[in-house]
Amino acid sequence: MTSTNGGCPRVIRVLVADDQEAARRSVRRILEAQPDIEVVGEAVDGLAALELAADLRPDVALVDIRMPRLDGLEVTRRLSGSVRVVVLTTFDLDEYVYPALQHGAAGFLLKRSGPSLLAEAVRAAADGESLISPSVTVRLLKHVTAPRRPARSAAPVVALTEREVEIAGHVAAGRTNADIAAELFISAGTVKTHVASIQRKLGVANRVGIAVHAWEMGYPVPQ
Repeated sequence: MTSTNGGCPRVIRVLVADDQEAARRSVRRILEAQPDIEVVGEAVDGLAALELAADLRPDVALVDIRMPRLDGLEVTRRLSGSVRVVVLTTFDLDEYVYPALQHGAAGFLLKRSGPSLLAEAVRAAADGESLISPSVTVRLLKHVTAPRRPARSAAPVVALTEREVEIAGHVAAGRTNADIAAELFISAGTVKTHVASIQRKLGVANRVGIAVHAWEMGYPVPQ
């Protein structure tokens, strides 16, 4: 990721909102180990997150769900459109996942997802894309693809290339770009380009949309 300022690397400015100091400290340590990410502020509750977002104008806000004064879902709703929000939470519950995505979250990660996925989610959000924890993606599919549509032939036909069909299947298996790249012996950047092309062709906003299409069309989904 580069800026137009003489090709200098762009630094993604991140706001972390979590009422647990240990959680904030952990996220800061993970992100600031990345050369292209800087944590510019920490908020201890939802209202503080809104205030800091207005003052600091971060590129991405990492927001916990359960916070005092204002919960993460409302923070996501209010920041959507001005700041890219990634929901980062311990609670893998449908009552949180669906509203977060509906409110415009650019990502939904579980805190146990690991450092590499956290950094990848921040970069994806900053690039206008979405990343959702693989385990959340797979569980969402159980809801949105069951029962299957009875008249598959009535669905609009979208022309994906053979490689795009293959990658869509991997997305449906809940794999990250890095996972797919390693499996297919291509670069993560190439995977990212294919995923963006698939989203554009399907007219979907995120990887869940790709996964739903893959399952409904019967694409091969690796186990």
